[in-house]
Amino acid sequence: MAESVKVLPDEIQAIIEVHEWDLRTREGVERFRELKAKSLPSVALDEELMYESLIPPQEELIAEIQRRFKEKNQGD
Repeated sequence: MAESVKVLPDEIQAIIEVHEWDLRTREGVERFRELKAKSLPSVALDEELMYESLIPPQEELIAEIQRRFKEKNQGD
């Protein structure tokens, strides 16, 4: 899953902040629980678990990121 995010186009990379957590660490396990994830791979956008147990098509992920970015920045 991390790889699918890393290969997003540069214009998308410029508007996102990526955090990865390792389930072999306490922090990773706590984050997994906070998101109420049940399986891997999992992707959260804006603290909301969006994709679980699947890697979304790149076009779908880009569209969702752009939608959220536009929604947050409408008044700017």
